[in-house]
Amino acid sequence: MLENALREIFVIFVGYLLYKFVFNFLLPVVRTTRQVRRQMHDMQQHMQEQFRQQQQPQQSMHNNMNQGTSSQPKRPIEGDYIDFEEVK
Repeated sequence: MLENALREIFVIFVGYLLYKFVFNFLLPVVRTTRQVRRQMHDMQQHMQEQFRQQQQPQQSMHNNMNQGTSSQPKRPIEGDYIDFEEVK
């Protein structure tokens, strides 16, 4: 009889320790890990969006420069001829 009572007390004590471990340690760690992962993912998306926004003006400027040079008439290069204006 005494052994059964001690066994029940031991099981209740182990159950209590297991309960405290799960709800005071394990769940907060899991929640914190999820929150940190979500924040890192959001930060990466934000950085990628900023990068895209910075690249768009540079690409459009680069495209405009290429279009500007391609719209000029091309002359065949003959020797060392340099086009210049005479200053009076």
